[in-house]
Amino acid sequence: QEAFGVNEHICDLADRFAQLGFLAIAPDLFHRTGVDVLSYDQHAKAVALISQIGVDAIEKDVAAVLQQLAQVEDIPESRTAVVGFCFGGRAAFSAATRMPELGAVAIFYGPGIAAGPHAILADAAHIRAPLLLHVGQDDPTIPQAQVEAIELALMQAGVDFSQHVYPDAGHAFLCNARPTLYREAAAKLAWARTVEFLEAKLPHH
Repeated sequence: QEAFGVNEHICDLADRFAQLGFLAIAPDLFHRTGVDVLSYDQHAKAVALISQIGVDAIEKDVAAVLQQLAQVEDIPESRTAVVGFCFGGRAAFSAATRMPELGAVAIFYGPGIAAGPHAILADAAHIRAPLLLHVGQDDPTIPQAQVEAIELALMQAGVDFSQHVYPDAGHAFLCNARPTLYREAAAKLAWARTVEFLEAKLPHH
């Protein structure tokens, strides 16, 4: 989910994955707060909420989803990907550091990975899943220094990863629910790369 919860945009993305043949689940990481979703103009409240969600809570929630998939759907962790957007990008990176058997992890413009109260970059050496990262060149929440720090840490940790920086794109460039931020060319390219990545990394049988 984004910093604004499992809103219509996140549900639409889950539907898009489902239409490609994936079983898509969008867990609500706000369930401890009593908040459902926030509007896009409630940015300050969103920041306050996500600042309360650390790696331990993320691990617990993702583990619950993985357990459900294994027990009910007979889908092991190795055939599961975590895809995160905005705050969910940081959550996906956090999950990668704690879930060594994940099949793949894709991150769209995830701030807070390399800096902030829940920075998790120091744990990059624990990542075993292949990573795909998308960043807008003009994203103020992930400045160039952090992009470079993430690149260096993943290289030093020997992680199988690729990080793409999109020119003329900023934060939330995939979010067509926010016309002022949406960038069609970058969004289409990042989505195509993500689909190709997931189809390559997740076994079909």
